[in-house]
Amino acid sequence: MILVTGGAGFIGSHTCVELLNAGFEVVVVDNLINSKVEVLDDVYRITGRKCIFYQVDINDEKGLKEVFHKHSIDCVIHFAGLKAVGESCEKPREYYSNNISGTLTLLKVMNEYSCKSIVFSSSATVYGCKNQPPLTEDMPTSATNPYGWTKVMQEQILRDIAQADPEMRVALLRYFNPIGAHPSGLIGENPNGIPNNLVPYICKVAVGKLPQVNVFGNDYDTVDGTGVRDYIHVVDLAKGHLAAMRYLKEHTGVLTVNLGTGNGYSVLQVVEAYSKACGKKIPVHIAPRRPGDVAANYADASKAYQLLGWKAELGIEEMCRDAWNYASKNM
Repeated sequence: MILVTGGAGFIGSHTCVELLNAGFEVVVVDNLINSKVEVLDDVYRITGRKCIFYQVDINDEKGLKEVFHKHSIDCVIHFAGLKAVGESCEKPREYYSNNISGTLTLLKVMNEYSCKSIVFSSSATVYGCKNQPPLTEDMPTSATNPYGWTKVMQEQILRDIAQADPEMRVALLRYFNPIGAHPSGLIGENPNGIPNNLVPYICKVAVGKLPQVNVFGNDYDTVDGTGVRDYIHVVDLAKGHLAAMRYLKEHTGVLTVNLGTGNGYSVLQVVEAYSKACGKKIPVHIAPRRPGDVAANYADASKAYQLLGWKAELGIEEMCRDAWNYASKNM
């Protein structure tokens, strides 16, 4: 049985679909502060199989113990956490408390119930701003914002625990920028409030809920002056978690891999691809740079292919097509 923390969220819900389709039993814990429980009904509509759901915060040790007591958990896929770069600069206390304390509480409960396998949702933000792309897993880590530091610290905590416990099996998956949606159009990225991430923001503009896309900075040293990122389809990313979980069945210790496409697209290139997908021009407003953002960020994804047999299959056109399909039905 697989425990998915943050399983009602964007990446979590898509990973639940892949897990259920692959025949796994899935338990979800989520505090629902940036997700909706109804998403799990849509997961059922896609797969014909149900997740077991508990509304539990990962800082709630008693609540987590009840889940582990009721279910024999073989592996944890750990998504739960606050994840907005800009917000983390405004609310560092909340980010350190939620992300780091929550992970420590989860690891404590896992240890009590002899659960030794964890797939961790890390991020390309751990590469900081000094490394030049393409980014490889052996580069030094750092961060430019509190959100990034919480990921750096959580990675270190997991490495230290694996070092101390030879039975531990840890996968650190460094995501680049997940976008898109399930091709059914039933689940996708629809955060509460005004979106922090580019594509859901574009979606809200495309459906008329927001007036324009704010592009933060057009004076970077990139193809058109706007930030370049490695965008990956969320379905490809979800499949990467299953590949990592299967790897951990055969290997103890720590696996660190990038999950990206290896291609960088600028913000304006994504806006253009989305405009094509939805058949309408997306208005853009150039705004000042955001604190903590870097100019360009894309993966060397070869290690994931070598060790896991995983690579991204879907391109920017499919990402924008599926994001628009979801937005046009749900936003």
